Amino acid sequence: MRRHTLWDAALRIGTRAAAITVLLLLAGVIVTLFKGSWLAFSTFGPGFLSTETWNPVKEEFGALAPIYGTIVTSIIAMAIGIPISLGIAIFLTELCPPSFKRSISTAIELLAGIPSIIYGIWGLFVLAPFLQAHVQPVVIAAFAGVPFLGAMFAGPPYGIGVFTAGIILSIMVLPYITSVTRDVFETVPPVLKESAYGLGCTTWEVVTKVVLPFTRTGVIGGVMLGLGRALGETMAVTFVIGNAHRISGSILAPGTTISASIANEFTEAETALYSSSLIALGLLLFVITFIVLAIARFMLYRLKQKAG
Repeated sequence: MRRHTLWDAALRIGTRAAAITVLLLLAGVIVTLFKGSWLAFSTFGPGFLSTETWNPVKEEFGALAPIYGTIVTSIIAMAIGIPISLGIAIFLTELCPPSFKRSISTAIELLAGIPSIIYGIWGLFVLAPFLQAHVQPVVIAAFAGVPFLGAMFAGPPYGIGVFTAGIILSIMVLPYITSVTRDVFETVPPVLKESAYGLGCTTWEVVTKVVLPFTRTGVIGGVMLGLGRALGETMAVTFVIGNAHRISGSILAPGTTISASIANEFTEAETALYSSSLIALGLLLFVITFIVLAIARFMLYRLKQKAG
């Protein structure tokens, strides 16, 4: 008994130490970011968040363009990736023949294992030229003169740009969202689906009335996992977004993101203010990610309240 008591005490102390270590690491990251970005915020003030100018020669820095690019590319990635991911997960759990299920699942897991720089190279040398030659000219001509959409898809077909980065991100987040949603769909008790089919429900009705309501918490968790990947992705976006510190009304135009700006310019930051501005971008990305997670937690809390 004494031996078991010692092991229980060691387990309790070890797990508590691991939990405290995580909190200390998080606190250390936050303190480091605040300390490193203080010079930028004290120099530019709130204007750092609302200024588009990014001129290292004159040491004039503003974070608006990277913030805009980060948010827009993530929205594009989610708009494309979520429907496709849910469709794949529904197909695998409800419609796919058993002989194909393993092959498709393995292919999805392999997508998650591809390094981001490979996605970037493929996007730069394959996807961007294809979009420039065959897709963007058609889209620009189709929406020319249409209110709002005409401005959103205006300009010359660069190939690279915010839209291309969003497509790359959608491919990268697809295996994460698909894997999570597939796993949570498989947790639905078979008796619930069998009962729905027995009442004469179609597959669409079973999915929308039984599967999705039963697994909505897990689905939201998978979407948030994908969104977190999209917000913080660096190398793949750096290859195809164009790395232009400006805001354009067209999503076909080049732009930049917080991660891409830091990756491109941190080694070139020779002055303290330049380095501090880049660290401030990192702090802003941390805050954006925290806000996204907070919104996700609030949504899950509301769902639990409605479910009773």
